[in-house]
Amino acid sequence: MKTHIMVPDMSHPATTPTDSPNSFRGKILIGSILLTGIGAFFYFDLGQFLSLDALQANRDALLQYTTSQYEKAVAVFILVYILQTAFSLPGGAVLTLTGGFLFGSLMGTLFVNVGATAGATLAFLAARYLLRDWVEKKFGDRLGPIQEGFAKNAFSYLLTLRLIPAFPFFLVNLVSGLTRVNLGTYVLATSIGIIPGSFVFAFAGRQLGTINSLSEIASPPVLLAFTLLGVLALMPVAYRKWKTKSGSHQSSW
Repeated sequence: MKTHIMVPDMSHPATTPTDSPNSFRGKILIGSILLTGIGAFFYFDLGQFLSLDALQANRDALLQYTTSQYEKAVAVFILVYILQTAFSLPGGAVLTLTGGFLFGSLMGTLFVNVGATAGATLAFLAARYLLRDWVEKKFGDRLGPIQEGFAKNAFSYLLTLRLIPAFPFFLVNLVSGLTRVNLGTYVLATSIGIIPGSFVFAFAGRQLGTINSLSEIASPPVLLAFTLLGVLALMPVAYRKWKTKSGSHQSSW
């Protein structure tokens, strides 16, 4: 009596979770939401409300609302900051000024940190799971050095990118999603790295009436201080390299 062994048909590869129709529809849905949000921002010219002139023109009404509805004002401010950062929309500097103006330098910095970190995390996740091909095509020629830096020491490198204003915030969010940096490392380095810049703008927001342009805040001494902080963040990496080279020289003796 012959025994028939059933061999599974291997002519078609197994469908991975990322290839499932539900996953594809999920990407389409998230992409549609992103495009709708960005399109609505520019179509309705919402950028006019995220300007220094608009902030100065509505300062009294904003202060009155914040005084009478403090908790709601905080919640609305953080939500707006999350959306602005997640959609990579302009107006982050003005929003940070607004946070300092309405809530004070310290609390304003705290609320900005929560909103910016949460929004940057959403942008990071979108780049990692949705926008990878587009980001590589759009900014591929600028990804090489950043990818190399992340591979060597993700936390110190990302902290440096956050501390030095020369690197666009939104671009760091997108590019980070293309790397293998751990989500926890990304969130921690982002949250710490944006504190100095957030505080500078929030502090300036307290003197809103004396500011005529954003360039008055980003002065050369402040930018130099940020650069020095970024260099300081790279010291652990430089030390490890020096220690490794020193050890190799000693072993060769």
